[in-house]
Amino acid sequence: MSGPTGSGAGTAAGGPVASPGDGVAGPQSGVPAGLDPASTETPPVEVVVVTGLSGAGKNSAGRVLEDLGWYVVDNLPPALLLPMVELGARGDVRRFAAVVDVRSRAFSSDLQEAIRVLRGAGHHPRVVYVHARDEVLVRRYESNRREHPLQGSGRLIDGITAERELLTGIAGEADLWVDTSDLNVHQLRATLENAFAREGRTPPLTATVLSFGFKYGLPLDADLVVDARFLPNPHWLPELRPHTGQDPDVRDYVLGQEDAGPFLDRYTDVLRLLVPGYRREGKRYLTLAVGCTGGKHRSVAIAEEFARRLRAEGIDAVARHRDLGRE
Repeated sequence: MSGPTGSGAGTAAGGPVASPGDGVAGPQSGVPAGLDPASTETPPVEVVVVTGLSGAGKNSAGRVLEDLGWYVVDNLPPALLLPMVELGARGDVRRFAAVVDVRSRAFSSDLQEAIRVLRGAGHHPRVVYVHARDEVLVRRYESNRREHPLQGSGRLIDGITAERELLTGIAGEADLWVDTSDLNVHQLRATLENAFAREGRTPPLTATVLSFGFKYGLPLDADLVVDARFLPNPHWLPELRPHTGQDPDVRDYVLGQEDAGPFLDRYTDVLRLLVPGYRREGKRYLTLAVGCTGGKHRSVAIAEEFARRLRAEGIDAVARHRDLGRE
């Protein structure tokens, strides 16, 4: 578990900075698309307020919610909760999360009132309270060499104690307590996924199968790299050279090689073994890179076939071709 660091949403000049989760749109600047300034009616929104002790992992929790498709705002003053929720609701935000803590000064009673106002407006707020034991918080702060926001000129433990007292009211109203003292980031993710994943399901693993040419360099974001250069190269066949691995004649030539089928079968078995482990460890995006010399024939055909096989396994997979057209 990391110490008190900025969340994926980020903070600038002490104010809130919003960042939308994957596939979820939200207001970033100005007026969001679809917002009717004259409208006063807003649909109900699911709202999660993440609060708790500094250094306990609130920002990590915010990043998990963002990965689950929530629109996340970090360091949001309680007074802005309802305006931000309703601004998003009048656009297309239906799942809104805010990380609120002592950086938002004088927030405890204000936050409790802001949550009551949200409920009164017809929204559905839930509070996640993230905490940890004192000795764990001290160790995290010391490893990051940062001061507690309430420490002032006193000791670190004084700041932690003051924050616990400040949070007493909201802690008692929390819908979910998460003690991160003995959790790693993957266990924290699993805890929040169980509580907030859509329809109670863990979000799917998304796979990108990326073809590339070794002569242009390895993809830096690859999790796994497959070398297709052991197959005969269609480049040396004049009738295939102008075509690509997306064309039926090249695809049939590459996949029709004696070694192609066993290679694809065995590596698909490897992926079947790896994917559950990736999911357990909280990995949501997988990049499988398939390379050949120029990234035009063999790697393209093999990448397309891997993507097809992954989709048949129930994985959201897409084939992309980094170097196609460079020759």
